[in-house]
Amino acid sequence: MKRLKSGLTGGIAVSALLALATTAAIAAPSSDKLGAGLTMYFQMGGSPGDGSTLPREIGAKDAAKALGIKLIEQYSNWQPETMITQFRQALAAKPDCIEIMGHPGNKPFMPLVAQAEKQGIVVTAGNVPLPKLEDLYRANGFGYAGTYLFKGGETTAAAMIKAGNLKKGDVALEYGVFAEGIRGLSDKGLAHGLKKAGLKVYELNISDKVNADPALAVPIMVAFIERHPNIKAIGTQQGLVTSFIPQALKEAGKKPGQITVGGIDLAPATIAGLKSNYITVTLNQQLYLQGFLPVMQCVLTKKFGLEGMNTNTAAGTDNGAMVEKMLPLIKKGIY
Repeated sequence: MKRLKSGLTGGIAVSALLALATTAAIAAPSSDKLGAGLTMYFQMGGSPGDGSTLPREIGAKDAAKALGIKLIEQYSNWQPETMITQFRQALAAKPDCIEIMGHPGNKPFMPLVAQAEKQGIVVTAGNVPLPKLEDLYRANGFGYAGTYLFKGGETTAAAMIKAGNLKKGDVALEYGVFAEGIRGLSDKGLAHGLKKAGLKVYELNISDKVNADPALAVPIMVAFIERHPNIKAIGTQQGLVTSFIPQALKEAGKKPGQITVGGIDLAPATIAGLKSNYITVTLNQQLYLQGFLPVMQCVLTKKFGLEGMNTNTAAGTDNGAMVEKMLPLIKKGIY
């Protein structure tokens, strides 16, 4: 089959592809759907149903149902080593497609993706990009559905500065995954944006233990606030840690809006924090798309030979007023 050039990026491409999937689901019986007969392993990231994973689960399941794909979900509790183990397990099963999280980075995935490519398995990435692998295998369907990380962090910082009227010399904490390679670019972008505006930024790394159990972030943030009573802003690009910031602020004796908070995603506690003004803004990655689009990538490559799509799913930041308008969709897990 002659390989086609997709070149699809952004909102127009997403709308067109979602329309294609919807049309296929309505018009065709299950045996005639575009993805009928295909099997896909899909790394979801966290744990089933958590606020930063649920919309990705729902998006992937909706796409699989619409397109007729057999979907096998994998959950890693955000542990990079587990993601590598899961990829080995998926390879052994010899499916048609595999979606991987980019948290471990290009190097550990490189020989495994090469093995998958030799077997004719379509591999694509979500949530955290793998640019070297994407460059190597884009023609074979290796794409990316997720945030452009550094830019997403800068976008969050800009929204924090505007909403909180932050100024030069203000003290800020950026509590992020700085030690996690590519994934850390999002927090680095947020810290850069705050520093560029002249804020005094303290950078604190989120440990593997906190990644696995975000509630452990609360006493860490409380202790930092107590040591820096004049703190004006807190930022993070870890979704579940974002959801625990209101609890930390309450335990530290801070009132809503007293500290400008910028986070990411829309976990239930984050939504409550936005509505109460304990959280000022949050970057919306549109995680539903991060589930839906890789499944569609599998079908488009396997059936039509289309190349990998690279789609920035982050539309911008949300505040309390915007979340109120989005609640009907959020309650369905579409965000």
